[in-house]
Amino acid sequence: MTTPVNSFQIVMGKLFSKLLQLILLLAISLPILAIIRVFGGVPWGFVISSLCIILSAVIFAGSLSLFFSINGRRSYAIILRTLLTLGVIYAFIPTILGLLLHDVVAERILFPILLYANPFAALQFNTITMMSPGMPMGIPFSLYWPAHCLIMLGASVLLLGLAVKIVRKVALRQAVGELNPTSKRKRRFRKAQTDGTEPDVEQQESTSPIREVKGSPIIWKELRAPFIQGGRTKSIIGLIIAIIALLITYGACIKENALDDQDTHIVYTIIFVIMGLVSTAVLSANTITSEKETRSWPILLATPLDDWNILLGKAVGVFRRCLPIWLFLAGHVLLFVLIRFIHPIAVIHLTMLVAWCVVFLSGSGLYFSACFKRTTSAVVANLALVLAFWLVTPLLLGLISEITNNHDLLELNMSVNPVVQAGVIMEGAGGTRNAGKELSRLDYDWPQGSYWGNFGPTTIILFFTMLSYMLLGFLFAWRAKCRFRRNIF
Repeated sequence: MTTPVNSFQIVMGKLFSKLLQLILLLAISLPILAIIRVFGGVPWGFVISSLCIILSAVIFAGSLSLFFSINGRRSYAIILRTLLTLGVIYAFIPTILGLLLHDVVAERILFPILLYANPFAALQFNTITMMSPGMPMGIPFSLYWPAHCLIMLGASVLLLGLAVKIVRKVALRQAVGELNPTSKRKRRFRKAQTDGTEPDVEQQESTSPIREVKGSPIIWKELRAPFIQGGRTKSIIGLIIAIIALLITYGACIKENALDDQDTHIVYTIIFVIMGLVSTAVLSANTITSEKETRSWPILLATPLDDWNILLGKAVGVFRRCLPIWLFLAGHVLLFVLIRFIHPIAVIHLTMLVAWCVVFLSGSGLYFSACFKRTTSAVVANLALVLAFWLVTPLLLGLISEITNNHDLLELNMSVNPVVQAGVIMEGAGGTRNAGKELSRLDYDWPQGSYWGNFGPTTIILFFTMLSYMLLGFLFAWRAKCRFRRNIF
């Protein structure tokens, strides 16, 4: 703030310096696509349009996260906020508007309008246009993808303009000491102190900063850390908005008479599980790095608390902070179990699934948080582990299975995937036709085939998966404890 660098240079420099590696990655992929084009794989129009769609999506995501980072103090909160916003823009809004307006507006008109700001749909639409001889729904993609890129770049320019406008004001306000919003009672208390008058006892008690520590100090401190930075008011507002959004989706499903269908509950369950996985992976990876960044980690290690107490307190804090996200899954399942749209056995099976997900990701997050000095590095490492286990490995095994014509390893890997398990559980227990069945008549569709489709084998698979991942999570947590006193600074 003391240099002659202006706000525009700060914002654009921060954005494109961080996007440089991604842009280089896109540039590196261009010669490979050119080789495919030479051998007759894809036309040049597909290569250029796809690169433009990806580049515009990258710039928009970078602009959005940079805008959030101006007012944010914690990187993990900015990551979660960015992912949530992108999910709302790319998935929630198009789905709800599509369900509510498909009877009013023709599909061939509604579909492209809803997907103009969706790069995933634009890429899919681009691929369909290339593969099929005719244009999908009569829409020329030569006009569609430039409009999509212009919309994404326009939204990026708007976000960057707002960032340029506020970045210096926010930075200077934080540099000179920004006062947090306080209640009227606290402001009256400060005014009474300034005027020299004696505040009443109620004001003194309400503004007292001292709190009594009960039990383990680590657990006490972690239990009082807010899920959303900014106080109880923002947490309540965020919770209310999330519940209203969920009720809107329920209303749209009721309008389509789809709320008692098993496919509907499969989609809800998978979405809630993915939300829980991402939040647990992100929140667990900042527990120690946040202490290192604020220089309070050496002070904590200098206390009489041993490493096991610190590890237990941090683990309890991770569970408490990701609990609100998992409660959406619990509330959905319990609600529809009560109204007989889901079989009660889904509660037990999903509890087993959530238990090992939380233990495994908490352990890995604590380990990476103990290894790295920065929260961003730990979060990226934990998310990379998730993608490697449950996305990259199935893709590689799928390629190997196609070459060797042996699908056993792929089926085994897919059976221990949490997203697949959530879908299988709800496919066997979701919907009115399954809610009233006996346990012996429930049918689960596992990748291994119909032999594992009964209640008993399903419970066995879930139990051994839970046991294996929990042991791996405990191993990560133990290794994290061993690294507590290494590379402290």
